[in-house]
Amino acid sequence: MNRRSSLQLLLAAALPAQSPRADRIAPCEGSALAFAGPGRPSVGAIRWDAWHGERGAPGRAVQTALGPAKWRYRLPFFATVRSDTEVSIDGATQEVMDQEITYAAEAGLDYWAFLAYDPNEPMSLGLKLYLASERKREIRFCLITEHGRWGTRNSYRERIARFASLMREETYRKVLSRPLLYLGFIRDDALTRDWGSIEEFRKAVDDLRAEARQNGAGDPYIVIMDFDPRRAVTLLERLGADAISSYATQAGESGAPYASLAAHAQRFWGRSKETGSPVVPIVMSGWDRRPRVENPVPWETWQEPGVGIEKYYESPLPSELAGHLKRGLLWIRNNPEAAPADTALIYAWNENDEGGWLVPTLCEGTDRLDEIRRVLIPEGRC
Repeated sequence: MNRRSSLQLLLAAALPAQSPRADRIAPCEGSALAFAGPGRPSVGAIRWDAWHGERGAPGRAVQTALGPAKWRYRLPFFATVRSDTEVSIDGATQEVMDQEITYAAEAGLDYWAFLAYDPNEPMSLGLKLYLASERKREIRFCLITEHGRWGTRNSYRERIARFASLMREETYRKVLSRPLLYLGFIRDDALTRDWGSIEEFRKAVDDLRAEARQNGAGDPYIVIMDFDPRRAVTLLERLGADAISSYATQAGESGAPYASLAAHAQRFWGRSKETGSPVVPIVMSGWDRRPRVENPVPWETWQEPGVGIEKYYESPLPSELAGHLKRGLLWIRNNPEAAPADTALIYAWNENDEGGWLVPTLCEGTDRLDEIRRVLIPEGRC
């Protein structure tokens, strides 16, 4: 899987040795991590596609956040170092997308969960390139729909028509023979402002279900994402959803080891199960927002420069990350009634500036994916 070009190796060698954990296990060590048994749960990874260079404000913001030398160990494989203070991170090309598909598929990932943005926004370039790829059958996809991007009670029909249309794509991920849809970031103030009440938003959710059934996609399996399992269940009940999960989970610790983050996520699975709702467990590949704390991004208007800089978790060893994923799969296997969709979701494929990524980087190459492969594809182990 290590397809690092000579250029990438030269760039990586030129970067400062800032990766928090430099030790690595031997290539064939730890093959007991392989998830034994037939029919393992499916595994998805969140895609947040702000890596489009100068095409939009998000692209420029993440380049600024990862520009300082101390953060460059996070640069994805398609990044370019421009100077001591500037980097270019533009992965919005068909060549890069095709390579990402290969990386993900060879690691055994089953699907990407794309955040759904309006089709003309630069943030939609990743999904567009995926759908245009001749290699898209190697990994499936589904959508994460933020509540704020459904429009309002007077303007939602075009949005849900697009969601339902995408569910008809041949590579759209299904669970329990139903198209998988994540719905999150539901705020009470936005419900009141844009919809009048949660009951009005429920009508839009029901209309989406009807649209998807009518066009032949099937009845969506809707998973509510919320950082509080108890609130997630309330939303599930009031919106007629099917399961609960979260976009991410963390406890706000200060400079804590990755093991603490993984343990917190595992407790989160238990708390979610205790609600009595079906669960899609969230697996954390990291959480370290310090680049965004130093250089706040424009959509996080609440972030003041430097405030909360001490709140982060150390980056995982690839073997630690793989171990956490395996525990998530075992949790699903051991709790079939709590996880009927038989799937786990990883935060994240490419939230590099926020601290959670699987995408190969200039410094680490495919180290993380190599270890994940040994969990997800047992026959590929040494």
